[in-house]
Amino acid sequence: MAFWVQTFLLVNLVTSAVRGRVEKELSSECRQFLYMQTPPTGLEHPSLRFICQRYNKRTRYLTLYNTVDHVPVYSAYTFKRSAGQTCVDVPWMYEPQLSTYSDTDEMQPFPRGYMHMDFEDAQAVLDDYTNAVLYERGTLNPEEHQDEPDDKASTYTLTNVVPMTPDFNNRVWNKQENIIRKRLNNYCRGTAYIVTGITTSGKIIRRENMNRVAVPRYIWSAYCCIDYDNNAPFSERYKFPSFAHYGLNEEEDNNNNNNNNNEVVEISVQELKEFLKKTTFVEQNFRIFVGDCVPGVQ
Repeated sequence: MAFWVQTFLLVNLVTSAVRGRVEKELSSECRQFLYMQTPPTGLEHPSLRFICQRYNKRTRYLTLYNTVDHVPVYSAYTFKRSAGQTCVDVPWMYEPQLSTYSDTDEMQPFPRGYMHMDFEDAQAVLDDYTNAVLYERGTLNPEEHQDEPDDKASTYTLTNVVPMTPDFNNRVWNKQENIIRKRLNNYCRGTAYIVTGITTSGKIIRRENMNRVAVPRYIWSAYCCIDYDNNAPFSERYKFPSFAHYGLNEEEDNNNNNNNNNEVVEISVQELKEFLKKTTFVEQNFRIFVGDCVPGVQ
């Protein structure tokens, strides 16, 4: 079973504490980040909540968040052409929509002191990562895939973050994010829809003798761009209108003779769908994009 299936008692306690505009029925402003305005199917559990990630008076992307394991199951966003610049001096933020003590729907910088105890039951907080020396904060919607400063800044929320090993995050996953950025910059002519998510592992970051943040075994991502350059080189053209990839979220095993145990694997969206059905808890009707991003297929 998935690591988000822990205890229904805990789920009920967390659910009773969640307030505000956490999405039950997705609004049109939230659906704009989804191909054919349709979220992935086959991911159902009482602990999962849709969050329309809002920053500086605008909705920026969509996250399906696990309020028990304190990680996003996926973030869905539209790709913006960029040169890959990163922000500086952007504070990490939390999600007031998962708090009972806030009157705003926009992500906010973490408060000083112990005020985070008011909302840490339903989401991760900075303290969870302070002593987690084996892991660092890895974003599912990366700022390098956004262009406007506010869109980039909005990725700095812990509801868009999962624990990644430093080697995987910096050497493997970031490299692949830049490969996708350049590919979509060069050959996607219309809107590119991206969904980036995780699979289960059973590993947990603990703090003060409590299970706090689940560690994913694999990170995966898929894009859909139906309006693309048909004159692109074949080495790139066959990766449209959609393609996908995944990687093993572990430190590289130097004893492995092949020395590539956690390198990224690029595959079709259909193949990724079947891989996830075998490696994590999803329903048999699991689907990332409508019709697997084949135009005209429902």
